Amino acid sequence: MIPRVGRSPEPGRRYRARPGVYAVLPKGDSVLMTIQAVPDREVQLPGGGIDPGEHPLPALHREVMEETGWHIAAPRRLGAFRRFVFMAEYGFHAEKICHVYLARPVRRVAEPSEPGHHAAWLPLDMAVTMAGNPGDASFLARFSRRRVR
Repeated sequence: MIPRVGRSPEPGRRYRARPGVYAVLPKGDSVLMTIQAVPDREVQLPGGGIDPGEHPLPALHREVMEETGWHIAAPRRLGAFRRFVFMAEYGFHAEKICHVYLARPVRRVAEPSEPGHHAAWLPLDMAVTMAGNPGDASFLARFSRRRVR
């Protein structure tokens, strides 16, 4: 069972399953995050939805490129969480099933192509506190604790 973070599903509400892939991208004491300006400002792990018929790893590379302009290497799955949200940009309620990977940022090759997104290197402890959802914050905190050991 994939753990749920955030709000419980509303009784009687229909939710569309929305699988996605997201990346923890560390470099030194910082981590590459996406700042999404629209519809609301939110700091988040780079990533997003897996298109129908798409494999998770190509989706991860595509989503990180779209949101940050960076190529990544050596992705390794850390785990998953799910959350129930209204996706205003798509106009539906979703059960987001978020698969999280650790990867190495290799090289920035472009500006983010996803409208309303930009990439920012944040100190890891700041990224944990600024993350816009408890699932992202949890994976960043776990990664941070693992580094201290």
